Amino acid sequence: MPYKLIDKAKMPLVPDLTFDESCIFCKIVRKQASSSVIYEDDTIIVFLDIRPLNMGHTLVIPKAHYVDIFDIPEKELRQMYKVTKLVSFVIKKATNADGISIIQQNGKAAGQDIFHIHVHVVPRFEGQKLPPFSELKEVEKSKLDTMARKIKQQL
Repeated sequence: MPYKLIDKAKMPLVPDLTFDESCIFCKIVRKQASSSVIYEDDTIIVFLDIRPLNMGHTLVIPKAHYVDIFDIPEKELRQMYKVTKLVSFVIKKATNADGISIIQQNGKAAGQDIFHIHVHVVPRFEGQKLPPFSELKEVEKSKLDTMARKIKQQL
C-alpha cells in the first residue's frame, strides 16, 4: 500500500513547544543529544532506539514534551499515530520483517521508563521471542546511522 509523505506546508506549527530540561527526548528534539533521525516534521520526530529489540527499532515522539497518553492533546496524538503508520510501512520494507510490533507504555507500572510519550515501532520476525527492555544493550551509533539511511531510502 503506497503511503504519501506528510506535506509540511499543510502542517500546523506548534508555537509553544514545552520542554523538560532533564528529558533525553527533549534534548534530542533540541539537537542537544545525538540520534539517528529517520523522519521529522513540525510536530513529530522519529529516530532509532539506541537499545533496539531488533535493528530498525524506532521511536516516534512528539516534539513537545508530554508525559503519557493521558497528557498529550488528541490532535498531537493523532499526528503521532499517523506518522507511526507511515514509518511502520517503511521499516517493515527496509528490514524485510515479517511483522511490526507497536508498543506504547503509560506510567512506571506499565513499563514506561522515559516519561516523554513515545511509540516503539519494532520489526519482528517469525518465531522470534523478544527480551525484556531491561536486558537490551546499546548499539554503536555508526550501525544505527547505517540503518537510518536504509530506512530513509524507503520514504
